[in-house]
Formats: sequence, C-alpha cells, structure tokens
Amino acid sequence: MAAGALIGIATFFFLRFLVPIIFGGGTQKIGVAGRFRVDTLPTAILQDVGEGLTKLDENGIAQPALAATWETPDKGKTWIFHLGDDKFWQDGKKVTSDEIAYEFSDAKVEHSDSKTITFKLESPFSPFPTVVSSPIFKKGLLGTGEWKATKVVVAGSYVTDMSLQTKDKLKKVYKFYPTEERLKLAYKLGEVDTILNIFNKEPFSSWKTVDIKTEVDKNQYAVVFFNVQDKLTGEKSVRQALAYAIDKSKLNGPRAISPISPNSWAYNPQVKPYNYDPDRAKELVGDLPKELKEVLEVKLVTTPLLLSAAEEIAKNWEEVGVKTILQVSSGVPTDYQALLAIFDAPSDPDQYAIWHSTQTSSNISHYKNDRIDKLLEDGRTELNLGERKKIYLDFQRFLVEDSPAAFLYHPTTYTITRK
Repeated sequence: MAAGALIGIATFFFLRFLVPIIFGGGTQKIGVAGRFRVDTLPTAILQDVGEGLTKLDENGIAQPALAATWETPDKGKTWIFHLGDDKFWQDGKKVTSDEIAYEFSDAKVEHSDSKTITFKLESPFSPFPTVVSSPIFKKGLLGTGEWKATKVVVAGSYVTDMSLQTKDKLKKVYKFYPTEERLKLAYKLGEVDTILNIFNKEPFSSWKTVDIKTEVDKNQYAVVFFNVQDKLTGEKSVRQALAYAIDKSKLNGPRAISPISPNSWAYNPQVKPYNYDPDRAKELVGDLPKELKEVLEVKLVTTPLLLSAAEEIAKNWEEVGVKTILQVSSGVPTDYQALLAIFDAPSDPDQYAIWHSTQTSSNISHYKNDRIDKLLEDGRTELNLGERKKIYLDFQRFLVEDSPAAFLYHPTTYTITRK
C-alpha cells in the first residue's frame, strides 16, 4: 500500500513538474473569432493574466481579490479598498495601491498608504465594487495571474496573436480572426487546434477527428430590440404581437425572458414570458387602428452570424400578417425598426446605460419610460442587497411588460478541439 502511494506521488511529481521542464511544456493553439484591442480582450483571457480589486462569484456578487476588504462611509459616494498582503505582480514585486490604475473620468483617486486606495465619486453608485472586478495591470499586460503574457502582436489597432505562459512552461497561443468562417478555415489549415466558443458548429459535427464541447452562456441573450420612436414599433401592441409571434423553440438555445442573467441574484423568473402564441399575435394585429395596418411592414436588421435566426423570425412574423424585410448589417444601424443581436448581460443588474431615457448613445431602443427611469436611478444608489433586489425585480417586470425588446434565447456555443 505504501509502495503504491509512493509510486503515485512520484508519477504526479514527474508529470506535473519534470515533464514541462524536460520537454518545454505543452502549447495550446487556440482560435477566437472577433476583433479585439488590447484593452477589450475577452474577460476570460484577461482573468488568466490579472485580477481586479474584486472578483465576481457565480451570482455576480463582488468577492475579495486584490482587495481583501472595502467599505463605503457615505452610502456609496466614497469607496475605500484595502489591499491584501499576499498579492504580487508577475515580476515578483508586491502590489501597492499607487499601481492600481483604473481610469474613471468621474472619480477622484487617493492613496493614503501603500495598501489603501480611495475612490471619491460624483454621486452614490452602489455597483462600484462590481466595476472594479475588471483585471488591472501594472504596465502593458503585467498582472498577478497564473498566466503571464509573453507576447502580444497587434496589426493596426487589433490583436492578432497573444502568447501566455505559466511558471511551469505551459503555453497558450491565442490567434484572433475577424469572423467565424475565417476561424474555421484557420482550423482546417492547421493554424489552431482549438476553436473557442463559436455559434455554428458546422461542418465539424460530422468530423470524426474532433471533440465538440457544447455550452450555454446565460450571461448572453439573443434579443430583438424595437425602435420605440418608430411610428409602427413605437406602438406597444405591435411590439407584443411581434414577441408572441416568434417560435423561440426553433432558435439556438434555451429561453431568455429578461435582460438580467438567470445567474444573477437579481433575476426575476416570473416576468411575462411571451411564449409562442400566434393566435394572440394575430388578435393584437387585428385590433390595430387602420392607420397602422396600412403601414404594417417591419424591417428586421441583423448580423451575418444571426441570419438564419432572423429568417425564422421573419417567417413567423409573415405568418401573423406582418410583412418583413430582412437587412444584414455589420454594426448597429442609425435607423431601424427591429434589430436582432446577441447582447452581453451586465455583471451587475444596473442597466442604466441601456434603458434610461437620458442615455441617447447606448439606449439602443431609444426607450423612454418615467417608471423605468426611477427604478434604474434607485437601483444604482441603494446599498442594501435585499432592497436592490426588490427594485430590479420590478424593473424586469415593468420593462418586459412594455416590450421595448423581445428576449429570445441564451445562445449555445461550441468549442472544437482536434483529437
């Protein structure tokens, strides 16, 4: 028994420590679709390299990371963070408060000592501990994580290659491609051995030389944003009819019913679901005033990636009497009636930027609602988690009822790995 245990320990030691030294470690070549600058790299990659003052648990609640503790002495206007004693940069030097370089245009930053950093905001903001969960770096991409960035290649303003390495000489090389189709071609040419989180697994589903991992990202949702300033989609009954008309079971992922992730502590599972109900959709369309029936035509804009879903939605709308024109666009158009997109749910339930009437540049639906405005204002100043939850439960209920958007599904993604 003792001999077996010793052999097991020796084998583990050999595999864990000596193999990487002797053979130079293993290198994973990973392909990612999308254009990213150094400061907009995917969070999952940045979290391998660095930490924020805080980190978020699976429910989106801030937990200690670089900061061991924090407090606000004035109900959310001033935030004081105290660094832990065990945090070191990848160059071996201890993390000090003056090296924490978040850039906030509306915050004054003070360093009372090497372990304390204070942010003084212009107004109370309860989600602030969530905001500082973003990984921070000393210079370039020198962080505190297990993986160190050893090389970053930039073409124009976009990252094309990025190499990471651990102390044990394990290596990951990320290669970035502008589209999924270009990424798939790179895989076929042998440029990468893994394709990370794509939305369409074809043609690989029939390949015997690959492993396919399927995941559902509940922090993303597919959504049709309606332009509420448009004559037709500005009518609530039209928006509700269009929401009821979509057969969500035909789309690529489990249902989404809210703008807040089901993983969040603030999620409301009891909002109106708008289950597929073409009869109700036809009833709402039939009750429209004559002047709206005369212009009952909707332009649905989407990206090439979501074209098949958009075609399914257009067919559903045509079936309930709404003529639909499809348009493919690489970005958010300045003028539209309906926009199908994949959207990232914010880590905190604060969605002021997306739905508040004052946010003209980021309020995609051009939505204006006094009740929603008030709930969003209250939600970002309330510190008590229980009270905040009540606010966001109401926010979801009233927003979904008013239907400035139709929430469809959480997208299924696929990771393709060469056997």
